[in-house]
Amino acid sequence: MNSPRDRYARQIQFAPIGDQGQRRIDDSTVAVVGCGALGTVAAELLARAGVGRLRLVDRDIVEWSNLQRQSLFDENDARSGSPKAAAAADRLQRINSDIQIEPQVVDVLSGNITGVLDGVDLVIDACDNFELRLLINDWSLENEIPFVHGGCVGSGGQVRLFDGTGRPCFRCLVRDLPPPGSVQTCDTAGVLGAATHLIASLQAAEAIKWLVGSRSSIRTSVLSIDLWQNKIRQVDTSEIVDPQCPACVGKRRDFLNADARPPAAALCGRESVQVPARQGTRLDLSSFESRWQNLGRVQCTPFFVRLHLDEFQSLTLFRDGRAVISGTRDVAIARSLYDRYVG
Repeated sequence: MNSPRDRYARQIQFAPIGDQGQRRIDDSTVAVVGCGALGTVAAELLARAGVGRLRLVDRDIVEWSNLQRQSLFDENDARSGSPKAAAAADRLQRINSDIQIEPQVVDVLSGNITGVLDGVDLVIDACDNFELRLLINDWSLENEIPFVHGGCVGSGGQVRLFDGTGRPCFRCLVRDLPPPGSVQTCDTAGVLGAATHLIASLQAAEAIKWLVGSRSSIRTSVLSIDLWQNKIRQVDTSEIVDPQCPACVGKRRDFLNADARPPAAALCGRESVQVPARQGTRLDLSSFESRWQNLGRVQCTPFFVRLHLDEFQSLTLFRDGRAVISGTRDVAIARSLYDRYVG
């Protein structure tokens, strides 16, 4: 009869892990926030490694365009529009029935992040927007629990573990939310599946190092890789850390203590959701018109730019950053579309 030791035999044989490290992995609870290209790969590697409890957190459903790189999903998931967290949990439970897997179909906000991440030992940041990353950073500092950041667009990405004690923290490197439209996303710039798999694998490796207690092996630089350009860089964070970081130096929890963006809401009597703007936003609508040209039919007026995603859904973006997403009354779906196409 196969035993857990047989399952993890090759991992236990690796000297830096061994029996003691495997027991620590077994006793760990890890949350994967975002079950997309990075999250599905990282979650699968951690499940196969034997992480005792995996919490999968995502607000989205599986779409056909996800199948190119999001490894836990298949065509049936896309046809049925399965919630990503639930579909990933189902697949992972078939991969490793010995571990506990908890799917949470939820939009992570300042008001619920404490409950969503309660009891975890480490977080995998596989999310798709800076607002959520900065919220996770605040939570990490407040609770002194590490998270492994990963990001990937096009053919490149970056990885670093932040241990929750600061200096540096993620906000040392990204002090403020980038203006809407200033940062490319996978939906506007595309993404190479091989790149997302590589970045997620590096995230999983850093997580396992931490879980087994191999602190000296944790990377202290930001590892940046571009597969298409054949470039690998290690960025020394001591050279770019903000000495006046409001989060880890100033002890402010701007994203944890208050919503950085007002809540979205379904519009009365309409199959639409309004996503309010962040205060002080002023957009160049023509730049979005150019960026969206290959994504669907685009209309641009002096007052708004509209992207028709399909025959049912459209995104209308106003100069103040406010948007109306038509074709849904689901706030989580609307916020997801805003983050994907506006940033």
